[in-house]
Amino acid sequence: MSLLNDQLVERAATSAGVILLVTASLWLLHLVRTLWRLRHVPGPLLSKFTDLYRAQLVRTLRSHEIHQGFHDRYGAVVRLGPRMVSVSDPAAIPTIYPMRPGFPKGDFYEAFIPYLPGGSLPAIFTARDENLHKRLKSPVASLYNLSSIMKCEPSVDETLDVLFEQLDTRFVATGKTVELADWLQYFAFDVMGTMTFSKRYGFLESGADNLGISTGIWNFMLTVGPMTQVPWLDKILHKNAIAAKLKKASGNKIMQIAADAVAERKAETAAKSESNGNGNGHSHKSAKQDFLGEFLKLQSASESSPPWAPLVWTFSNIIAGSDSTAVVMRTTLYHLLTHPSDLARVRAELDALPNLTTTAETSKEGFKYPRWTDLNTLPYLSACVDEAVRLHPPFCLALEREVPASGVVVCGTYLEPGTRVGMNPYVVNRHKGTFGEDAEVWRPGRWLEGDEEHRRKLAGSVMTFGAGRRVCLGKALGVLEVKKVVAALVVNYEIDLIDPKAYTVENSYFFRQKGILAKLRRRQA
Repeated sequence: MSLLNDQLVERAATSAGVILLVTASLWLLHLVRTLWRLRHVPGPLLSKFTDLYRAQLVRTLRSHEIHQGFHDRYGAVVRLGPRMVSVSDPAAIPTIYPMRPGFPKGDFYEAFIPYLPGGSLPAIFTARDENLHKRLKSPVASLYNLSSIMKCEPSVDETLDVLFEQLDTRFVATGKTVELADWLQYFAFDVMGTMTFSKRYGFLESGADNLGISTGIWNFMLTVGPMTQVPWLDKILHKNAIAAKLKKASGNKIMQIAADAVAERKAETAAKSESNGNGNGHSHKSAKQDFLGEFLKLQSASESSPPWAPLVWTFSNIIAGSDSTAVVMRTTLYHLLTHPSDLARVRAELDALPNLTTTAETSKEGFKYPRWTDLNTLPYLSACVDEAVRLHPPFCLALEREVPASGVVVCGTYLEPGTRVGMNPYVVNRHKGTFGEDAEVWRPGRWLEGDEEHRRKLAGSVMTFGAGRRVCLGKALGVLEVKKVVAALVVNYEIDLIDPKAYTVENSYFFRQKGILAKLRRRQA
């Protein structure tokens, strides 16, 4: 009996040894394969072994600068992970982000989709499936084109009235210092609230993020940013039922705000339909003329868009339509205040507008709001906004794609199928070979130099709004808001920056700034 037990133990030990040997061999084979596949692409040593390294870089909130440093050291093509390559040369944009299908989005984007017990809901930005992306984008694309967003100008002027009344009361009258970084964000959110829901969030009146939306978005990004680099870890830590019960994700909070708004509007519309004797639950005649109203109408009229489309369209407006615009507002205003000659030149353009003081362009409180049709003709204001868009894009991690089955050559480097490849807007937008040796500094004049072909090349080399088939839908709306608020501030106020060195930046995929501390005085007519 003892001999039999010994034999069983010996066999078990042998089997365990074989399993261990096979496991170790497979792991070693995987390691060799991982190291070998991108052996020709230079990069930091740790990036060859694990994606946890680049996730940790994001946690520093300075990954945009670190990535740029890698490219300065290693060149245009840098290995950032076992299967991930970053490219810095704008010449590669048409290859990695073509107008045709072929380079699908990588699992980088999975991190942005809030976990819901009933199943995740991809938005236009996060949808990796091309067919689903088309079903989500096509119905709403026209809402964000230039002719449509020009109709939003009254909402911007209405919100400017509230902003300036608050600035006058709180800071001009008292002489207190204003943190313009915060107030520009409050403005951006309340504008989007007006456009999306026909009502402001109330940030401006309260002088604070009274609903915790912007705080929730930033907390969401603090989690999402690192997880984009290690999507497999995101599923373990955040995207499962156990994790959802232990900790409520910030993204779910924003999704809940969107869901509540959609449900409220549907109930409101249904009630109006019943009161009008229309039992089908859809009264387009009584629908509010805002984004949410349009979303619901489009979904009910479309056979291809999924039933949850209005929810993700609304979620996108909340989470991406305000913070990203505020980044460009802050960048433009801060650099104008730290470059007095540029500020003077923009102000001279604005003061020269022939209709600036007419009743149609002056608020009830005497504030002057230049019209979009006039603002769009001012070359130096446009150059300043273009330079702000270039210097500090709202999104500062590589926008990853998957190399197709054919493989690809990028900047002379072959990348095999399945490789993750992407371009970081912050790094690409500062490419010295394209934008000049002074690419690191603010110089709006670069957008007015050379011939039309040169200026088109510069514009096509900026990755701020994405590229190819996935260009940001809200680009035109964002630019309108930026030009309107910056122009109105410059026309109506003298702004004295307290301490330029107080200005700070952080990046966890979303880029944000603080420290535009100033004193305000109303300009004399």
